[in-house]
Amino acid sequence: MAHSIIRPDRRQLIKGIGTTALLAGLGAPYVARAQSDTVKIGHLTPLTGFLGPLGEYAQLGVQLAVEQLNAQGGINGQQVELLMEDSVNPATASTKAERYIKRDNVACIIGEISSASGLAIAQVVERNSKLFFNTGCNSDALRGSDCSRFMYHVEACNSQYVKGVGSAFLRDGLVDGKKIYFLTADYAYGQDLSRVGKKYIEANGGDVAWEDLVPTDSTDFSAYILKIRQARPDLIISNLAGNQITNFVKQYTEYGLEFPYGGFGFDTAVAWGAGKGNFGGEWPVVWHHNLSAPGAQEFVAAFTEKYGKPPENQAWGDYLATKLVAQAMAATKSTDAEALIEYFDDEPKLDILKARQGYFRKRDHQLIQEMYTMTAKPLDQLEDEWDLMLLGDAVPGADADLEAIAPTEEENACSLSAA
Repeated sequence: MAHSIIRPDRRQLIKGIGTTALLAGLGAPYVARAQSDTVKIGHLTPLTGFLGPLGEYAQLGVQLAVEQLNAQGGINGQQVELLMEDSVNPATASTKAERYIKRDNVACIIGEISSASGLAIAQVVERNSKLFFNTGCNSDALRGSDCSRFMYHVEACNSQYVKGVGSAFLRDGLVDGKKIYFLTADYAYGQDLSRVGKKYIEANGGDVAWEDLVPTDSTDFSAYILKIRQARPDLIISNLAGNQITNFVKQYTEYGLEFPYGGFGFDTAVAWGAGKGNFGGEWPVVWHHNLSAPGAQEFVAAFTEKYGKPPENQAWGDYLATKLVAQAMAATKSTDAEALIEYFDDEPKLDILKARQGYFRKRDHQLIQEMYTMTAKPLDQLEDEWDLMLLGDAVPGADADLEAIAPTEEENACSLSAA
């Protein structure tokens, strides 16, 4: 399948040639040369299957970032050329990542949502000494046993999600001494989230008494909901992903069960997919379009103007990764992976479109950042189809260390060997 390519506008390239070249009448050859002398960025994300709705937002985010960068002169005077493809599955993601590097000579790869595909891409960039900026894979293993010095994580890891929303479950008395029902997506992300979640629940006096592994292509949750009704748990926790969550919350509402529920992982697009009156429970989120930070609102305004809807948190991740890559390339005046690693491993404080700045932690390349919890907004307060959620306070609190919700070295050891 041919990949999508977004090349810089011809007028921008001509503008970048300079007066001398134009006066010499060199027009067309210089445009051709300028087009080959671009900074190429490869983007991979799933556009089909249960993660497809998130992948669509990922592409919108990266396209907006590249458009803005090129309008501002590109990176180190070079325009950015964006190559985009559907990653499909781990095997296909690996093949396309290899092609991006070997054939297209990309400076780096951005994207992905599936943790299994993320691992496949990481193995390719490790072999080829290129960088991969993960924008959607949550598995702690990618920051631990499968970590790589050529992989950075804009997306929060499962521990950050679990510890973030777990504080709300503890606050509401839903863990200590309680019996809990897990619904877990049956692939790398869900299994890792379940592992991290069980450790958290057990450490805080709870009991995961039931767990169902749910195939990623499941759309009918009636059998699981009937089991939940019979079990009568104190709390239901979703370790599901993508439109699995949409289908579960819609069907749970239809059955009218009243057991408290929520999740250890979440994306706002799945609530939008469920629609008014179907979304409920307590959930974690890495970013939300109602954040008041100036950078966040500038992004929301630009995204909404271009696409006619607010950005979802996956759009934030791919937009932010692209901007941070450009920032590092400009600071180092290089696209070389080693130069960029040295830049980020100095742990500079970064504007991540939140109230607090973040940084990539040197020992595992995880973006250290605040998280948020969300609940359903009362129906009589909804303003439009995107206005379904009440955003809670940042976790950890403003006076606490951001690493309080990140995995410790003892919890998730990572060995980043030098090239």
